[in-house]
Amino acid sequence: MIKTREEVPVEDRWNVEALYPNQEEWEKAFQSFASQAQQPLKWPALQAFQGTLHESPEKVKLALELMMSIDRELSKLYTYAHLRHDEDIANPVFKKSYEQILALAHAFAQETAWFQPEILKLPDETLESYLASPYLTAYRFYLERIIRVKKHTLSPENEKLLALAGQALQTSYKTFSSLNDADFKFGSVLNSEGEEKPLSHATYSLYIRDQDRQLRKNAFENYHKHYSDFENTLCELLTGQVQNHIFQARARHYSSCLEAALFPKNINTAVYHALIQAVNEQISVLHRYMQLRKRILKLDELHLYDVYVPLTSAIDIRLPYQEAEDLVIESVVPLGEEYQSFLRQGLKDHRWVDRYENRNKRSGAYSSGCYDSMPYILMNYKDLLRDVFTLAHEAGHSMHSLYSRRSQPYHYSDYPIFLAEVASTFNEDLLIRLLMQKCTDPIEKIFLLNQKIEDIRGTLFRQTMFAEFELFVHQQSEENVPLTPQFLKQAYRELNRKYFGPSVVIDQEIDIEWARIPHFYYNFYVFQYATGISAALALSEKVVSGKEEDRDAYLNFLKGGSSQYPIDMLKKAGIDMESPEPVKSAIRKFDELLGELEQLLDQVDPISAKK
Repeated sequence: MIKTREEVPVEDRWNVEALYPNQEEWEKAFQSFASQAQQPLKWPALQAFQGTLHESPEKVKLALELMMSIDRELSKLYTYAHLRHDEDIANPVFKKSYEQILALAHAFAQETAWFQPEILKLPDETLESYLASPYLTAYRFYLERIIRVKKHTLSPENEKLLALAGQALQTSYKTFSSLNDADFKFGSVLNSEGEEKPLSHATYSLYIRDQDRQLRKNAFENYHKHYSDFENTLCELLTGQVQNHIFQARARHYSSCLEAALFPKNINTAVYHALIQAVNEQISVLHRYMQLRKRILKLDELHLYDVYVPLTSAIDIRLPYQEAEDLVIESVVPLGEEYQSFLRQGLKDHRWVDRYENRNKRSGAYSSGCYDSMPYILMNYKDLLRDVFTLAHEAGHSMHSLYSRRSQPYHYSDYPIFLAEVASTFNEDLLIRLLMQKCTDPIEKIFLLNQKIEDIRGTLFRQTMFAEFELFVHQQSEENVPLTPQFLKQAYRELNRKYFGPSVVIDQEIDIEWARIPHFYYNFYVFQYATGISAALALSEKVVSGKEEDRDAYLNFLKGGSSQYPIDMLKKAGIDMESPEPVKSAIRKFDELLGELEQLLDQVDPISAKK
């Protein structure tokens, strides 16, 4: 039975109390902060700067410092509220707090909407003098990024209007999240022995990898059928989010939603298209892997519920959480004593991690936090080797956050999404390297090689397929093509057919998979998993086999936050993502691992072998 939140031991929970001792203290802080001023203005001191930025760089500095101090306090309040909300999405107290802080954040966005347009109204010579002013040295790059989007910035009145619309425009995603994480109940499924097994987001990820094929099939069909039962509602929600992106892009005079998502980060849309092209050109290596799966599993038909199960039934590596922690800590030795010490303290002593599933807990995993908090990691740990990699992944994010916040001022302490997946997948690669070093048994080696191949497949190939679908959906909507469930299902089926190849039966249930992927609401997020793993594999190779300066360059990358454009930061670390080479190199790595696996499988039959 899945525990309620109250039944979860304290040692298995993240240390949210380090932010505020309890909900009552959070509410006191919130009320004190929210009631500093009365409506219609919550922060009249901010408005006092409106219309004065032309006077001097000192005025700009004072306005920025006030904005950052308010934003910093908001961020701390938000972090506590969203962590509590995700512990139990159905809890009305936490839901109310979450809505309250979101509303206050939107009020802040509205009351600061004038700042950027007013900066951009300044004459070019004034802007140049401000950028050169010693008063604004600490904010130079921050202002350069604003100036970059000058042609896409609206008047103060229109910027305020867009900010006012912000809360309403989140409705599609928030509704999807509530449905998916709280309201949807998946019941139970039968295994091959007729036993009932509870089906949830977390258990589905277990069953789809189980050696019991009947359980895999039943879980796959029942799980996706639930989404099919709500296909019209889910289609409307996704359409609403896409229309939100279109509205924002057109309001700001971008040529497309893709450009609107990438231009502020100084990422050329060609990077996105080149990723899809590079993967499509070498998709045959994925087809080869599927053919190998079919042969090794001895199946007449390879179905989509067969593509995640480990290739060996002789071994299934499962680790309790504490052992997983120890492995992850050991794996980061190549990054130096300081890095390893910070990670050990966070996982062992400071309770960064909320470890296990409980009733109504948000599904999946993430790393979160703010400038004034420790990094927090949400897990739904199930003792799978995959979960160990997830812990390594989120620990990579958290260490990135830790180094960035320790090294950068508040306004540069967050790192852009394009960089976020580099540190996480880097740590996954360190983990597989450690496991392979420890491995002496050929069956275990097959298992681990399969795990690494699956990791690259899931992060590079699968996320590129998602990116291709996301681009297609936006392009169709931009051309006023109606998004109907049947239209989306057909498009998604064809993508699966292209990526999985002729060896795989494309089951009807997969047509609706798009309806359960939360990342399709994140505005061109998923492609960065694929670019991230490409950069991470290249960087880990440099650090592990390179010199001390390669390690230092990587650690400096982690410390950089958002103090430079992401493409430039990766170039300083030694990786050029404007070139197709990192993606091609990652696919070559996949091919090499597949070749090594094929050689082992010619020597050992993992299905009949016994430990």
